[in-house]
Amino acid sequence: MKVIFTCGGSAGHVNPALAVAQQFESHHPGCEILFIGAERGMEQRLVTQAGYPIKTVKVSTFERSWSFKVLKHNVGSAFKIPVGQHEAASILKQFKPDLVVGTGGYASYPAVHEAAKRRIPTAIHESNAYPGLTTRTLSNKVDLVMVGFPEAAEYYKDAKRVAVTGTPVRGEFFSLDRDRARLELGLTDSQPLVISFWGSQGAGHMSEHTVDLVERWAAEDRRFHYIHAAGRDYEDMTTELKKRKVAVSENEVRPYIDNMPAVMAAADLVICRAGASTIGELTALGKPAILVPSPFVAANHQYKNAKVLADRGGVELIEEKGCTGEGLYRAALELLADGSRRAAMGRALKELASPHAAQDIYENLMSLLKK
Repeated sequence: MKVIFTCGGSAGHVNPALAVAQQFESHHPGCEILFIGAERGMEQRLVTQAGYPIKTVKVSTFERSWSFKVLKHNVGSAFKIPVGQHEAASILKQFKPDLVVGTGGYASYPAVHEAAKRRIPTAIHESNAYPGLTTRTLSNKVDLVMVGFPEAAEYYKDAKRVAVTGTPVRGEFFSLDRDRARLELGLTDSQPLVISFWGSQGAGHMSEHTVDLVERWAAEDRRFHYIHAAGRDYEDMTTELKKRKVAVSENEVRPYIDNMPAVMAAADLVICRAGASTIGELTALGKPAILVPSPFVAANHQYKNAKVLADRGGVELIEEKGCTGEGLYRAALELLADGSRRAAMGRALKELASPHAAQDIYENLMSLLKK
């Protein structure tokens, strides 16, 4: 069996594909798996790190604001579409897949589109409550649409078939409990661990707020262990911290958290955005969180994702417009001091989890292949 997974742009598109790829490897030892992504996307690092081969196609983003600069960018992106499709067609011809699965991001469009034209079985998965442009555009071309939120199904009325599966989480997230994960990270005392991240692309103002949070945390004698992944803002953050004479280790503020399953398992509190992949991981592990949804995403879908959890009591929701580093620090201290509330948050999150999402997606895909 040969399967292509195509995705890109953010970890939220890549990690679900990796989780399902693991299912295929588990059920079909010796199956061939290939990933297709963008030339400079972070999928290059994540997929290679997971041990899968990846090929690239030329794609670019489409901006939703209006200006001459944006118009010029979008025109350039439009001209890349046929180039990417030609490259995808070449990969399909060489690899000869039995199935092509897209999990979102502009990088997934060329391969899924070309596979559908060639009558190769195709499927897409949308993790967010509000579908992205790529999955909406492909929905009436593929054989199967899968969604992480039941609310998303209504946007695919023209699809041949829609299945609500939840958002898959990689198996590594279930391999460690908190105590074993802390030992793996070298944490042998009783201090709680707080982790934070805003996404691999950086987060502008939120990274500035995080500098304020780190400064306050250091000034108050580091009342908890702390790990922050700064993404592309890493150099700016560390430069600013040095200016303020705040000393942090490479483990405390780092570009990325490469061992995320262990770090999240060890954490007592998570501070982050509200992308669907992250929400899948939080609910699967039952990790209490402070969510600050990005206001710069289509249809404000991160807020909608976070609101589902907040309404059930699983997270504390803070909108970016009202967020400060001091506010985040104080909110973290309050939650760390209230163990019973965090326990209740964890239970609420687990009630929203889809622990078998990867298996459900696999079974839907196998059903598609049998047809």
